[in-house]
Amino acid sequence: MSAFGRAEILNPTANPTMRGIVLTLIALFFFASMDTTIKYLAESYNIPLIVAIRYIVNTLFIVAIFAPRHGKALVKTQRTGLVLVRAASLTIMSLLVGYALKVMPVAEMIAISFLSPLLVALLARPLLGETIGFLGWLATLVGFTGVMFIAQPGNGLASSGVILMLLAVIVNTFYQLLSRLLAPTETTLALLFYASFFGALVFGLALPWVWYGMTPTPLQLILFISTGISGGIGHYLFTAAYRYAPATVIAPITYFQLLWAGLFGWLVFGDLPSAWSLLGMGLVVASGFIMMLKTRQPKLNKPI
Repeated sequence: MSAFGRAEILNPTANPTMRGIVLTLIALFFFASMDTTIKYLAESYNIPLIVAIRYIVNTLFIVAIFAPRHGKALVKTQRTGLVLVRAASLTIMSLLVGYALKVMPVAEMIAISFLSPLLVALLARPLLGETIGFLGWLATLVGFTGVMFIAQPGNGLASSGVILMLLAVIVNTFYQLLSRLLAPTETTLALLFYASFFGALVFGLALPWVWYGMTPTPLQLILFISTGISGGIGHYLFTAAYRYAPATVIAPITYFQLLWAGLFGWLVFGDLPSAWSLLGMGLVVASGFIMMLKTRQPKLNKPI
C-alpha cells in the first residue's frame, strides 16, 4: 500500500468519501447499541412504548443540545415537503419493524432489513445518477450473501412478519435515497430534528394506548433514555455521512451493523455465532474492504 493510501485510512479527512465511511461505521455502532437496548427492554415492555420514549427523548436531546446555539437553523429547510416525507418514512418504518418484531425472531428481521442496501445500490444510478461500477456491485452482492449466511432465512418465518419487513425495506430504501437527495440543500440538524420530531409526535399521540406495564427500575429508566440518545447520535452521523459519500458507497458499509450487533449479542446475551454466521461476518467485512478499495483512487469510482 502506498503512503498516500495509508494516509487516507489513518486520516479519513484526507478523503471525503473515507470520512463518509467512518461516519457510517460509527453511526452503525450507535444503532446496534440502541437495538440491543431495545431487545433487552422488550423482555419487560411492549415495543411501541419503547419506540415512543426513544423518539421523545431523542427530540428533547436534540433541542437541548442544538437549539441554544443554532436557534431557527434547527427548523429551517429549503425543501420542506421532501423533508417531511423523509421524516414520515422513518416513522412508518419504525412502526412496521416494531410490529414485525412481535411475530418473528430478531435475526431474521435484521436479515430482511438488509435488503435495503442492495435496493439503494440498484436505484441510486437511475434516481440519483450515481455510478455503481464493478467493485460497487461486487461489494453489495458479497455483503448481501454474508447477510444470508448469518441469518439463515427460510426457517418457517411468519408470513405476516415477512410482509411487514418487506414493506419496511421498501420504506427504508426510500428514506435512504431521500437522505442522499436532500443532503446538498438541507442541514444535517434540520433533517435530524424533523425525523425525530415527526416520530415523537406520532408515537406520543399513541402513548395512552401503549403506556402500560411495570414501573421501570432506575437502570431500566436509564436504558429507556439511552435509546433516544443513541438513536439521535446514530441518525446525526448517518445523515452527515451522505454529505461525503454517495449512496452506492454507504449502502454496502451498512452491513457492518451486523458485526456490531453480533458483538453486543455476545457481550449482553451470551449469544455465540455459529460457523455459518462467522462465514457471513467474514463476507460482510470483505464487502466493506472492497468498497473502501473502490474509493481509494478516483479511477476506481468509474465503471470498470
